[in-house]
Amino acid sequence: MFNQVLVTVLNKIELLDRLLLEFEDTGVSGATVMSSAGMAHTLAAHEESHFVSSFRAFFGMGHSESKTIFVVCSDEMAEKAKEAVRRVVGDLSEPDSAIMFSVPLLYIEGISHNE
Repeated sequence: MFNQVLVTVLNKIELLDRLLLEFEDTGVSGATVMSSAGMAHTLAAHEESHFVSSFRAFFGMGHSESKTIFVVCSDEMAEKAKEAVRRVVGDLSEPDSAIMFSVPLLYIEGISHNE
């Protein structure tokens, strides 16, 4: 039974494929991946000149894009998926790595209930 949605905002997008493979190995049967950007970066992009934005991107100063991954799962699978994120990303308290949270799932339709 699906009880929650695990959300991971991955700033190190170069780890995306590795994370999805780790999810698969863990038993996660599906996930939705969306491109995203943080508020601070989006606001900074409007305030900076094109030259400064290019300079920051060239030298890898901050991530311009992140990937947000949604996993609808049981409580048990959420624990396994969280461990998978930690194995791939490492210490989430490190700046610019990832954030992870879950929310209770109150209703779902259009998805198989087999994990």
